[in-house]
Amino acid sequence: MKSLYPLKFRPIFKERIWGGDKLPILLNKNYTIAHCGESWELSGVQDDISVVSDGFLKGNNLEELIEVYMGELVGEKVYDHFGTEFPLLIKYIDADDRLSIQVHPNDELAKERHGAFGKTEMWYVVQADQGAELISGFNRTIDRDSYLIALQNDKLENLLQFDPAKKGDVFFIPAGRVHGIGKGIVVAEIQQTSDVTYRIFDYNRVDDKGQPRELHTELALDAINFKHHVQGKTDYQPKMNESVELAKCKYFTTNLLELNEPVERDFSKLDTFVIYLCVEGNYTLQWESGTVAVQKGETLLIPASIENFHLKPANGEEAKLLEVYIE
Repeated sequence: MKSLYPLKFRPIFKERIWGGDKLPILLNKNYTIAHCGESWELSGVQDDISVVSDGFLKGNNLEELIEVYMGELVGEKVYDHFGTEFPLLIKYIDADDRLSIQVHPNDELAKERHGAFGKTEMWYVVQADQGAELISGFNRTIDRDSYLIALQNDKLENLLQFDPAKKGDVFFIPAGRVHGIGKGIVVAEIQQTSDVTYRIFDYNRVDDKGQPRELHTELALDAINFKHHVQGKTDYQPKMNESVELAKCKYFTTNLLELNEPVERDFSKLDTFVIYLCVEGNYTLQWESGTVAVQKGETLLIPASIENFHLKPANGEEAKLLEVYIE
């Protein structure tokens, strides 16, 4: 069997009522749909499984690759736990209008109701217009009754924590935290593989047929964490040519790597795949068996079998990468 190599995949574009047109400009995306709200970069979600775009594995989807290569691709621990289902969904979101306010169930509730995983996620802000905001939790601790009263009286926004959003901001959204993406924002989203979302408020918006969009008020009640979390945004200090932790939980670790010179990455002590999202600049990845050039907007999956490699920014310029793996 031929050796695995760093894999690129065809983006899966999603039309959304709130979608925009920034992804071609910011991240070199090329699509033909209107109102493109999401670019799924790496997905194991059924009916939307990512397909390899280059190399001898071109045309194979991610599930097929895991069936053949198992732990060699994703790591033995990951394969033992998840089998052929890839455990993370990686996407870009382009919000030309406000997204609905929503919440995701945790693993236990999602398994009980939907036979699925819950959804803990994080956002990295790629671009934000002046005055753009993100919603992360409540602005004070409330209870179920006060929540329902506010919802029934169209006053839910009075209870929400609105945070100004700017390029480089990071928000960690555990399952159970009410959240929303405001108008004029592009984010990279790293999340568990789950498509279970409870929409709790949608600004009284209607769809293209003039119908109100479905809400999941009752389902959401048992999923919501009503406590106040003082800090929605994650504090971090970028360091050139060093890996800086942005988020760490049992589902994923995400780091920021800003490069202006070659950097070696050694994952021999971790039994995991590694994902790189290139949000700025271009770079080259070199491993024992070859090199691959990566452009801004491309996402790369490094198999667990490739434990050591070098990242080199192109033409002596700077590159900015999000590095994602499971510990």
